[in-house]
Amino acid sequence: MIRTLIADDEPLIVSGIRTVLESAGDIEVAAVAHDGREAVLAARRHRIDVALLDIAMPVMDGLAAAAELAGTRVVLLTAFGGADNVRGAVRRGVSGFVLKTCTPDELIRAVRAAHAGHAYLSPAVARQVLDLAAPGDDERGRDAARRLAALTAREADILALVAQGLSNAQVARRVHMTEASVKTYVSRVLAKLGCANRVQAALLLRDATSPR
Repeated sequence: MIRTLIADDEPLIVSGIRTVLESAGDIEVAAVAHDGREAVLAARRHRIDVALLDIAMPVMDGLAAAAELAGTRVVLLTAFGGADNVRGAVRRGVSGFVLKTCTPDELIRAVRAAHAGHAYLSPAVARQVLDLAAPGDDERGRDAARRLAALTAREADILALVAQGLSNAQVARRVHMTEASVKTYVSRVLAKLGCANRVQAALLLRDATSPR
């Protein structure tokens, strides 16, 4: 079971999310919280696998709470996908960014993806995230190029497909490899680049290739 925490200052929202997650069969809501500080304490106390945090919470917002939850996968839940929020989420290495208008299936997919170590972005914000790095500045572009130079040709090919938003299974079909092999490659690429997740790696690639 995936042990989850729901943190939102609106009880009705918490109740709705709980109903959705517990309908999945493989997700357990182990704790709830109504502000960011309470969320951090609850996540540590209950050994949470995935924390769903509303961005706009009292005491401590979701972004600040995410920064204190090292070792816990975080999916940010918000009613809006402003550029500052998305940028802050990516910088903190969160595992997902989902709008409150998402479907129940999408919310469940986000939790499962985060638990598996993948990044998940609502389609509504995926393009916005990729656009954050364009146009890039010269220094950032040079740094990205230096880091990418450490990749082998095969690793670079895998990264290019990951940056298009393809899943491991889709990448495997493109490059005629097993999904397990692709997963190994992706892990190696993230480690070499010093990226917390696939979204950060995609942004790094955009930094290196954006016109300046």
